Amino acid sequence: MIFLRRTVQVAALTLLTVPIAAVTAPPRASADAGKRPQADAEAVTAHSMLARLKVAKPLSIRGYSHRRFQPRWAHHRGRCGTREVVLARDGRHVRRNAACQPVKGVWYSPYDGKRLKSEKQVDVDHVVPLSYAWRSGASKWSQARRRAFANDLTRPELVVVSHSVNIAKGGQGPQSWRPPRRGYWCRYATSWITVKHHYRLFVTRKEKVSLLNMLRTCR
Repeated sequence: MIFLRRTVQVAALTLLTVPIAAVTAPPRASADAGKRPQADAEAVTAHSMLARLKVAKPLSIRGYSHRRFQPRWAHHRGRCGTREVVLARDGRHVRRNAACQPVKGVWYSPYDGKRLKSEKQVDVDHVVPLSYAWRSGASKWSQARRRAFANDLTRPELVVVSHSVNIAKGGQGPQSWRPPRRGYWCRYATSWITVKHHYRLFVTRKEKVSLLNMLRTCR
């Protein structure tokens, strides 16, 4: 009986000394696990498109004005302009008046991570600024093509951001300005490249280097 009691005690101690890692549940998959392959795929595509873009010196700003891209906010389906369409597309719980202008809603600015509850606090940014596009080849386009560029709802050219961050960006390229929120650099670079590739706008050498640096954050 004494021998059996000691055997049971030894077995119990053995179970208690099993490493915790061996009996705990396997770790949960990361919340970003599904996003990572997509980001990697987008980065590979962006690298390929960027490699095909012509590298050249910026053209003169002479002759540029917003009027060269008019109407900058064209109307869609009658009364709604491009700006109102984008605000409704990118916002939550957006209410519009009879003139299609948002009077209520919530918007998220991916450049700086701000959540905004007033239409007066937001802007619709051209990812590739109109003045920058002008110096990248748009100065040679027809008025119709420039209008299509300024109102493009298909490519990632238009995005809702805070008014303050839009003012800070101005007409600068990625070699001079980047979104304050580093977590958005990957998307910003892929969007910039996608737009330039579609419209066959060239890049400068410094611009290309900056875009490549931002693409590294996709990993």
